[in-house]
Amino acid sequence: MLIFDQYWWVFFLPGLLIGLYAQIKLSATYRRYLDVGSTSGVTGAEAAQAILANAGLGKVAVHEVGGHLTDHYDPMKKALFLSSENYHGRSLSAIGVAAREAGHALQHQAAYAPLQLRMALVPVTSFASHAWTWLVVLAFIMPAFFYKAIGVAIAISLVLVLFQLVTLPVEYDASRRAKEQLLRLGLVSNRDGVGVSKVLNAAALTYVAAMVTALMTLLHLIMIARGRDH
Repeated sequence: MLIFDQYWWVFFLPGLLIGLYAQIKLSATYRRYLDVGSTSGVTGAEAAQAILANAGLGKVAVHEVGGHLTDHYDPMKKALFLSSENYHGRSLSAIGVAAREAGHALQHQAAYAPLQLRMALVPVTSFASHAWTWLVVLAFIMPAFFYKAIGVAIAISLVLVLFQLVTLPVEYDASRRAKEQLLRLGLVSNRDGVGVSKVLNAAALTYVAAMVTALMTLLHLIMIARGRDH
């Protein structure tokens, strides 16, 4: 199979290993600080609301959603969605995750360029993700077609790499804003800040893993294309 040639593991393994490490790191760090409360005693929802109110974003709603670590900021609805354990939780993990999502709202308010670019890329990235799935299926049942469509595959992969590349500064900046606001508003102490930083850094590592995976896939496709031309 063309896409699953003898070099596939060479390009696939780095992303897989970093991804596994990132997930294990996030899970372990999140669980570790899930039992550590902050000195302020606020919940994740209260921390997010305080950050939003301080920035003049009191109209941005904070909603509870189900699932584990399903927390996100929806720029279209201009609302935060926090998983139940982080919405009600008073741990450093809950406060850190909630504050990071509030950080995205602050980015939106400030028209933070990388966030604006990521928002613009969402439709084309969604299309590219679906197209990539179909290309992989076709690689199984029609290898010759995939071989001819390698240029299309590279273009799709390039879009996915660009999206992940733009996502990195967005996530790291949101984490920076989160910790800065938590400390400035007295929602966590300097000692608490160490734990919050570890939670936020572990979460950001998952985006690094996604970037590596996307990049290695692109490099593999380029190698295949170069081999075809020789």
